[in-house]
Amino acid sequence: MHTRTLGQGLQVSAIGLGAMGMSQGYGPNPGDRDDMIGVLRYAVEQAGVTFIDTAEVYGPYVNEELVGEALAPVRDQVVIATKFGWNIVDGKMSGTDSRPEQIKRVADASLRRLRTDVIDLFYQHRVDPDVPIEDVAGTVGELVQAGKVRHFGLSEAGAATIRRAHAVHPVTAVQSEYSLWTRDPEPEVLPTCAELGIGFVPFSPLGKGFLTGTVAASTEFAAGDIRGTIPRFNAENITANEALVGHVRGLADTKGATPGQIALAWLLAQHPWIVPIPGTRRRNRIDENSGSTQVALSADEVADLDALAARVGVQGNRYNDAGMAMVGL
Repeated sequence: MHTRTLGQGLQVSAIGLGAMGMSQGYGPNPGDRDDMIGVLRYAVEQAGVTFIDTAEVYGPYVNEELVGEALAPVRDQVVIATKFGWNIVDGKMSGTDSRPEQIKRVADASLRRLRTDVIDLFYQHRVDPDVPIEDVAGTVGELVQAGKVRHFGLSEAGAATIRRAHAVHPVTAVQSEYSLWTRDPEPEVLPTCAELGIGFVPFSPLGKGFLTGTVAASTEFAAGDIRGTIPRFNAENITANEALVGHVRGLADTKGATPGQIALAWLLAQHPWIVPIPGTRRRNRIDENSGSTQVALSADEVADLDALAARVGVQGNRYNDAGMAMVGL
């Protein structure tokens, strides 16, 4: 596994690992916690993954606890990213909360759950319209000065917000959904990151599983699977979107790769400061995702994939209406 550098000199593996699905989001949680700990350690010790992503709201709290326990023996080998920014009431999100005092409370609690003395990368999970981003950046800057946080990040923020935050405290990474069928960051966010020297971390780089070719119109999502609430994953839209993944599968077949590896290789080819964080609960998927770094795409193949979404069309929003209202602020 080769490495890449996010803004402000944060060196990480070229492919990271999103841990959310080990605790929520994709149907019934795994019954064996020890197995998930094993998957996390396998990613680090066998696949060379050094960038692990979690958040206080995943669970809530239990995903940080899982990551903390799993990575304690290899803490010096990994970069751990977590997130703040929600008001969590009785175990459920109840709007955003990025007030300075809340950010500091979350940092202390996350440090305890992660069993560490410093958070490598601390993201604002969603922009809080009630708290100026300058106050958020300044508060994280205080945590950096206190030695509790190393780097500041933003998730799903718009370009103007990124600029305002960066002017107060350097932003190391912006995390947003980005993949062959979610191209929202391209017009404004990616050029802003390039200009300011900020790294970019795509989550759901495999389209929540769609770009692996394993989701069809006949797929029935289990209770608790977030895809059942996303317009893009209703049967009609999946049928319309199958042309996109069919094209990716065709290219994969010519290269002896999987569709997921092509999707990740395309992201890696966009910029040297992009680091995708696909999530999985399986060791074989860790190996498959890591193997995408060995898939070479020609300039013509990259250009063809660049135009794919516009050429074949993508049907359905990537979140429900409430989710869409919280991105790009």
